[in-house]
Amino acid sequence: MEGFDDVGVFFSDNFNPENDSSGKDINLQAVKKKYKEFIRTFNEDNFHFKYRDALKTNYLLGHYFLEIDLEDLAGFDEALADKLRKQPTEHLQIFEEAAKEVVDELTSPRPEHEEEVQDIQILLTSGANPTNIRDLKSDSVSKLVKIAGIIVSASGIKAKATKISIQCRSCNTVIPNLPVNPGLEGYQLPRKCNTEQAGRPKCPLDPFFVMPDKCRCVDFQMLKLQELPDFIPQGEIPRHMQLFCDRSLCERVVPGNRVMIHGIFAIKKIGRPGKADSREKAIVGVRAPYMRIVGVTCDSEGMGAISRYNNISPTEEEAFRRLAATPNLFDRLSESIAPSIFGSQDIKKAIVCLLFGGSRKRMPDGLTRRGDINILLLGDPGTAKSQLLKFVEKVSPIGVYTSGKGSSAAGLTASVMRDPATRNFVMEGGAMVLADGGVVCIDEFDKMKEDDRVAIHEAMEQQTISIAKAGITTTLNSRCSVLAAANSIFGRWDDTKGEENIDFMPTILSRFDMIFIVKDVHDQNRDIVS
Repeated sequence: MEGFDDVGVFFSDNFNPENDSSGKDINLQAVKKKYKEFIRTFNEDNFHFKYRDALKTNYLLGHYFLEIDLEDLAGFDEALADKLRKQPTEHLQIFEEAAKEVVDELTSPRPEHEEEVQDIQILLTSGANPTNIRDLKSDSVSKLVKIAGIIVSASGIKAKATKISIQCRSCNTVIPNLPVNPGLEGYQLPRKCNTEQAGRPKCPLDPFFVMPDKCRCVDFQMLKLQELPDFIPQGEIPRHMQLFCDRSLCERVVPGNRVMIHGIFAIKKIGRPGKADSREKAIVGVRAPYMRIVGVTCDSEGMGAISRYNNISPTEEEAFRRLAATPNLFDRLSESIAPSIFGSQDIKKAIVCLLFGGSRKRMPDGLTRRGDINILLLGDPGTAKSQLLKFVEKVSPIGVYTSGKGSSAAGLTASVMRDPATRNFVMEGGAMVLADGGVVCIDEFDKMKEDDRVAIHEAMEQQTISIAKAGITTTLNSRCSVLAAANSIFGRWDDTKGEENIDFMPTILSRFDMIFIVKDVHDQNRDIVS
């Protein structure tokens, strides 16, 4: 047997202090009975059996999953829900077996060609507040956690074995249906064949190989999650988390989606499997974290529903209604935009319109007209353009601030990169994809290279980003407003030059709905008074 450190992934059953196997089997049967009773009997008003009906409907439609609300399970049995949160690996497996037995009862008798019951995947949802990625420490390993973030890349669909059959090369002995743990864990092949045959020498070391045609596989996909900009401390680099999703959870999200993830916080071996690293051998027990998804909620509408502002109390809602009833609301809102900056009333009113946005219109022929407003502030330095941009980025539920000199076309739109683990190409969304449903503030817009400015033409008008690189052809959503600030070509606005002050192509200027010329008028008396 190999040592403790050679196992790729650890789950909660590895740390289970329970040693009495017979007592554990009885306990598992009792737990399965409770889960079956929950699916069968849980009902809401008017005796609507929520999960029993949903399970039967999904199965008949070919959707082999069941979404469970943890609050409903806690209302049915608080101790059972607590065990599911603390030992999700074992309990999810029991829960899925219970769901499979219940669906066998609900759908029988079945046609002859559908005698075998399909496996049911349990998906979990909860109304609890999400945990920040930075707060996930070692005490959260093998527990159920909830995190929020932005999907920045997604791999292709691959296959993972759930049960394998192995065969000995020497004596052709077959060992069927060996279970493989879920997640990123593989299976450690036995080093020796224990089959004894009279008159034959012992089988050599490492004789087994996997029989691919007798393996049972499921689809899985790897995702990369970046923490929400709302939770990143000033000056910190965004943290990332690797996600593993399988079966019905595959291809539910695309890069740029804001998601709420329920998952099991697990750990995996660092480095590629099968390759020994001298540093790994020196550092015993070091593991890298990842998340095995058991439920996902996606903000596909791009309205910023998943952010720190999504929990609005009834008191705040009542205050909003009273504010909406005031006659001079537009003036009050514009005065609330950067109140420490004097003047610029027209610019502030335009920014209010940008923050609230318009209505996206869908034509009868399927074409869409954008409802978001794009604004360009063009003029002299020292006129608080950057301060306005910073303020908008701070108050917007989804806001991304970037500088033109430090931004490239790929950084603003999307980039295609090679995954270091699989060596496959994956796509990562840029600033305008991450700001889907919000505002992108681009400072020093005139310092950008012309090629980089051309890259955002489609994003500003069609609100999509099309990629055709390295065999990847796709379209991402970038339904965001653009607030840009730039200086004139001479540094200061020269009234005698006219149009020569503007160093932008007509193609980019036509995509801004409002362009403000901000001038710093030199007047000694005015400057002394102010």
